[in-house]
This record gives sequence, structure tokens and C-alpha cells, in this order.
Amino acid sequence: MSGPVQVLVLGFPEASLSGEILAELTRLADAGVVRLLDVLLVSRTEDGHLDTLPPPPGAAPDLGRLATAFLSEAGDEAGSDGHRIGQGGTDPATWSLEDAVPAGGAAAVALIEHLWAQPFVHAVRRAGGRLLDETWLAPDDRELLDRLAGEVT
Repeated sequence: MSGPVQVLVLGFPEASLSGEILAELTRLADAGVVRLLDVLLVSRTEDGHLDTLPPPPGAAPDLGRLATAFLSEAGDEAGSDGHRIGQGGTDPATWSLEDAVPAGGAAAVALIEHLWAQPFVHAVRRAGGRLLDETWLAPDDRELLDRLAGEVT
């Protein structure tokens, strides 16, 4: 793997995942936009315990194994406080799946390699640059951006 890999946690109000999201991720992979490394389905009980959910009908029976191994190994390296994912270096960010999934909710945890970004990431590295931060815009922020873009053009 040489492209950037994202851990994407998608939350749902209850543990009834249909497979529609997995189908869309597979479509993106088939189009060469991303490489779907794995998807782990989990639910979190009201007392905070995480449980692994079975794959949706038609999915590979080993779905979630790589994500489980990665999150477990990352958790072992970070200690009991969380999982080191993202920043790297001497001051890694601490992230916890337990903190990401609300009590009583369910989530799909996707490991996605962004193939489209690979040349860009290599160019940044060759220029001596590095990622300082990243975020996804919330729907309200996206609406604001769209409104402002319309005003600017």
C-alpha cells in the first residue's frame, strides 16, 4: 500500500446494517477510486461494550478480520487509552473506536486506501511536506461552503 489509508467510522442508530454501504464502497473500489481494505461492523451496548456484528448477507465471511487485527494491534501499541492512528512521529494522535461509536449505536468501520490521492501524496513527500491535519465538513458547513461559493462566482 502506498496511497493514504483512511479509517472511516460511519454511525447508525441501531445494529441493522443492510449491506448497501458495503455495495457502494465496492463500487468505488471497482471504479479504481479507492481500495477497500476491510469493513468491520460493530455495535456498542448501553454500558459501553463493543460487539462485532456478522457480515451482511452476501459479504465475505472473513469481512472485518483485517480491521479487527489492525485496531487490536494499534490498541496494544497505544496502551489502554486508545489507538494510535493518523499522525505518526513522536507525538501520535490517540484515537479510540470506543469513543467514536455512541452507546446504543452501531457502526461500519471501513479501512479505505485512497488510490486517487497516491500521486498527490508522493508529490507532497518529495517536496518535504507532510499532513498537518484533516477533517470532513459537516453537512451544515458544506451548505455554508456551497452558499459562499455561489456568492463568489
